[in-house]
Amino acid sequence: MKVATFRFAGERHVGVVDDAGLTIAPFDLTQDEAEQGITALIGRSLPGQRSPIPLDRVTLEAPIPRPRRNIFCVGKNYFDHAHEFAKSGFDSSAANGAVPKEPIIFSKVPETVIADAMPIHIDPAVSAAIDYEAELAVIIGTGGRGISRESALDHVWGYTIVNDVTARDLQGRYSQWLIGKSQDTFCPMGPFAVTRDDLDLATTGIRCFVNGELRQDSNTGLLIFDVPTIIATISAGVTLQPGDVIATGTPAGVGIGFQPPKYLKDGDVVRVEIDGIGALQNGVHEVQA
Repeated sequence: MKVATFRFAGERHVGVVDDAGLTIAPFDLTQDEAEQGITALIGRSLPGQRSPIPLDRVTLEAPIPRPRRNIFCVGKNYFDHAHEFAKSGFDSSAANGAVPKEPIIFSKVPETVIADAMPIHIDPAVSAAIDYEAELAVIIGTGGRGISRESALDHVWGYTIVNDVTARDLQGRYSQWLIGKSQDTFCPMGPFAVTRDDLDLATTGIRCFVNGELRQDSNTGLLIFDVPTIIATISAGVTLQPGDVIATGTPAGVGIGFQPPKYLKDGDVVRVEIDGIGALQNGVHEVQA
């Protein structure tokens, strides 16, 4: 099932996208429930559906417009990206080796989330090295602590797309990554989410284009630490909650991996595609504080 959070006639709704991608049928939710985005569907029987609306008549929002807490993220989780980042000079974890022995977990604040088609803001007074990172994101359905790797996928509600936009110079300047990862607008998300039974994690293609140029082209089957391992690692001492979002890492081809680096600039357009979910596209807009 493919779902989306959207605005229509001045109100937020959550609905099911038809197989052809032409219409969306709103769930019968109260306005307070719909304000939660797709988290309103987690942990309950699916509500009834109203009459479908043409998709081109609605404004898509991020599936979870404002997560309840920080987004969990995994760093250096594809082999090729781990090596390209370790060589960049901005990797504060490189002293422990290019390829991590255990998952590297960090977070982005909830306010970073923006929807498909919304602008990524870059402020040259703050950073001169803004990068893109195409990632599959996991949406937790059943929370828990001490979740085993074997049962981890039972705790997944579904998946969506995120672009883990990063200020590389800020990431390198500080010994942790929160500031470089949590600038305003630095987590485009969506435009759709799919339930876990609709995605095969062993074969799912992930790509990123900048101005039509293919930069990243990989497969989620190449993750160093797979989704069950990530969930087990985080939940070992942190209680996961329904609606939590976990970004699973980005493959090789980010801007810092080129010589010279290909950082984002005003007017660029970034498009992230994940098979079975859709395409997330955002323009880049320069702003000043």
